[in-house]
Amino acid sequence: MFKDFTSANSKNFHIALWACDNCNFVNVTINAPENSVNTDGIHIARLNGLNITNSNIMTGDDCISFGDGRKNVNIEKVTCGPGHGISIGSLGKFPNEEPVQGIWIKNCTITGTTNGVRIKSWPASYPGIASDIHFEDIIMNKVGNPILIDQE
Repeated sequence: MFKDFTSANSKNFHIALWACDNCNFVNVTINAPENSVNTDGIHIARLNGLNITNSNIMTGDDCISFGDGRKNVNIEKVTCGPGHGISIGSLGKFPNEEPVQGIWIKNCTITGTTNGVRIKSWPASYPGIASDIHFEDIIMNKVGNPILIDQE
């Protein structure tokens, strides 16, 4: 359980979760300037079971980003923005990437971002699987591309 903490002005990803099964993040605040690059709020890869709730993420990049191999992730009551929104991918950069399955993003508010929610893959990407992904009850204010599925 990670609860009630703040990360500010990171030079790169604020939080990177790798093989961190069955974790809970509650009431987390992440803050970086809108013009900062590569400052993903929370990057998630190769884990099974994660809950992120009641959190506020303001970055110059993705509020939450997903690499390959994520299963059973719930994101709820998160405010996001500015930045690039919530991104699944980029997927397919490497051969044999693990599937992305069971993702629930719900009851979130996204404001002043380039994208809202998106799924993206690399150009000439390797085959992969992204399934059982749900975007539900998301409020978007001043978002450039509310829903983007980019299968380059």
